[in-house]
Amino acid sequence: MKTIAVDLMGGDHAPKVVVEGIKSALEKYDNLKIKAYGTAGSWTDNHDRVEFIEVTEVITSEDDPVRAVRRKKDSSIVRAAKAVKDGEADAFVSAGNTGALLTAGLFVIGRIKGIERPALASMIPTTSEKGMLMLDLGANSENKPNHLLQFAHMASIYMENIIGRKNPKIGLINNGSEDIKGTPLTKETHQLLKESNLNYSGFFETRDVLTGKYDIGVTDGFTGNVILKTIEGTASSILGEVKKIFLSSFFNKLSALAVKKDLSKLKDVMDYRQFGGAPLLGVNGHVLKAHGSSDALAIENAIRNAITMAESDAIEKIKEAISTDE
Repeated sequence: MKTIAVDLMGGDHAPKVVVEGIKSALEKYDNLKIKAYGTAGSWTDNHDRVEFIEVTEVITSEDDPVRAVRRKKDSSIVRAAKAVKDGEADAFVSAGNTGALLTAGLFVIGRIKGIERPALASMIPTTSEKGMLMLDLGANSENKPNHLLQFAHMASIYMENIIGRKNPKIGLINNGSEDIKGTPLTKETHQLLKESNLNYSGFFETRDVLTGKYDIGVTDGFTGNVILKTIEGTASSILGEVKKIFLSSFFNKLSALAVKKDLSKLKDVMDYRQFGGAPLLGVNGHVLKAHGSSDALAIENAIRNAITMAESDAIEKIKEAISTDE
């Protein structure tokens, strides 16, 4: 039985969709217990595997992350993170303020010894349908070569132990595939990765992010966040334009009916909900960031992923890998 701490107040549609996601997860997973953190009235059901913990404060998307975590000690994010720190919960899921979640992960739960910078990772949908894990997606705005080397180690362990993909192929995101291209950061990281025991395949350009050629894409937090937001915006725009085309005339509507199943597959390829949240790798506990616009299915999958993380020994393997690397 695994206990997952869930922030009821985080996300654009909280607490309604978070509650719905919890209920769906409880129906599917018999080995699940929930510690639900929210304000009065956010959880009203009785369930023998749910413990509701009432909080008096909420960290909103407008709050300054560091100040909010320090001052709002009775918020759902801080209380849930503390449950992981104190061993009362095996993992923590939130769709709330990303900066506050990262801050709580760092200051409440704490880093794994030897990890210089934690990283926010996420499975990116690919046309091969297997997905690629990319990091960092914004936990750090600036990085050093050794940070990216540690990201690669952590991502490889996560892919093997959580996703189940053995000896994952790693690429370093760059503005070209040739060794002479790149910034001092990418060039130095390239050398460190070549000297490591990881399955490193060299530089790759952002045009290959969605192809599925790589299992892991490593980059700095600023670049990763820009890539992620670009993918989300592009996917939304393209799907919107396709929809407009098919609704523009009677004959186009008939054509849409003929390819309805194929269009659904295209939409599913770009559906972030299937991957169940972005893990914060490098903190000494299991923390998952669900998308801010998560619906009940996305929350359910984030909880599923949290269970898998809690059942693995990924954190111990990260500790071992970092100590060996040192």
